[in-house]
Amino acid sequence: MYYAPIVFDAFMKVWWLFLLGAIISILKTPVIKGWLGELAVRASMMPILPSNNKYGYISLHNVTLPTPDGTTQIDHIMVSVYGVFVLETKNMKGWIFGSEHQAQWTQKVYKKSYRFQNPLRQNYKHVKALEALLSIPADKIHSVVIFVGSCTFKTKMPPNVTYGGGYLRYIKSFHLPVFTEEQVHTIISQIESARYTPSLATNRKHVRHLKARAEPTANRLCPKCGSAMVLRTAKRGSRAGNTFWGCSSFPKCRQVVNIS
Repeated sequence: MYYAPIVFDAFMKVWWLFLLGAIISILKTPVIKGWLGELAVRASMMPILPSNNKYGYISLHNVTLPTPDGTTQIDHIMVSVYGVFVLETKNMKGWIFGSEHQAQWTQKVYKKSYRFQNPLRQNYKHVKALEALLSIPADKIHSVVIFVGSCTFKTKMPPNVTYGGGYLRYIKSFHLPVFTEEQVHTIISQIESARYTPSLATNRKHVRHLKARAEPTANRLCPKCGSAMVLRTAKRGSRAGNTFWGCSSFPKCRQVVNIS
């Protein structure tokens, strides 16, 4: 009888430790880390890139758009008279190694190294999807990659690959108007009309498309024109002998997708 409070206290301590461990594990999952990174970027842009003045910035978040081969999901889009900015967020820690033209970058945490897709290549598809949707010149759409978290660049990065609030300086370096205010609102309307409603169902659908595209032998459609992709083998150059996906509409469409 006298031991009941002690047993109860011990049980509660174990329960809180279990709950704390579960919360920490959840926060470390890629989905939650990505969401927290996007949230941090979203919060940082509000006071610096205001939307309540004549030459402000209008932001859209978590935009899922249809593409010929499924869907593409964009973390943030900033629209202003100075251009359209497509933002890809990476919440990572450790040392980051990479260059503009490398297919894979490296994250090093202590003695362990991990490979991940070059985020510039990842964002390229987002840019092309917007270019097709909006029918505006490519030089008015700008790709921006934002790293957040406790990471450090260990190689020189292009100016549009930034850390923390560096993306704000990059965006504000574009100070010559290329759109009218009316065109800005037209662009926003086009994106809002084309995007899927943000929801768990939309996210699940997008994940299914990603998994299908990641399967090396699965049938797939050309991300540019929607035609069937076929497996081909490079006959010359540095990738001679390597297999890749090529558009069946070649030479009309020259889209290729390398197999890592």
